[in-house]
Amino acid sequence: MFDNIAPTYDRLNHLFSFSIDKLWRRRVVRLVRRMKPQRILDLATGTGDLAIKMAKRIPKAHIMGVDLSENMLAVAAEKVRRQGLDDHIALYQGEAERLDIGDGVVDVVTVAFGVRNFGDIDGSLLEIGRTLTAGGHIVILEFSTPRNPLVRYFYRLYSNHVMKPVGGLISKDRKAYDYLPDSIEEFPDPERFLDIMRHAGFKECRRKSLSLGIAQIYIGQKP
Repeated sequence: MFDNIAPTYDRLNHLFSFSIDKLWRRRVVRLVRRMKPQRILDLATGTGDLAIKMAKRIPKAHIMGVDLSENMLAVAAEKVRRQGLDDHIALYQGEAERLDIGDGVVDVVTVAFGVRNFGDIDGSLLEIGRTLTAGGHIVILEFSTPRNPLVRYFYRLYSNHVMKPVGGLISKDRKAYDYLPDSIEEFPDPERFLDIMRHAGFKECRRKSLSLGIAQIYIGQKP
């Protein structure tokens, strides 16, 4: 599915969010920068937007971008090349449940809009914890369903009557843009997801709500 929509993925992301997704990623980068990491794993890196932003703002860090989709990685590789960041970002194909990365070798793991697509969220969080150094952090940016009834009503109206048909038309993959909004509805609510992170062994788990609850930043630390 992600291979199919890779050519139009960035354009539709920015279109549907009115480019607010760029501001959300900047918030993530600021948080990660304060952690002063040397090695960052950007999991479900997709077309590399977050990895590229981190490479520019945290130039001393080495960033590994991992994604399951070959076509998404091809788009990311071209963007990395155009930005002249080949020495800062290395891209690999892989899946969250089985990372080809050693134990305790990365300082921060980031995931932007990818956790809800993991086949096994619990297993993926355990695998992320395995790769982190002691005291390392996980930082997740993910959509959520707004709690305010009025905001939630208009959000669902927009998802069902704008995102699905327009996304399907532009990407030429209607199933993908039926799935993506539905996957947000099915994702655990923010407090429940914090519990899942704690169950996976992370401590000091917290979240930051963005844009009236349309998105959340989740932060956890490996003991």
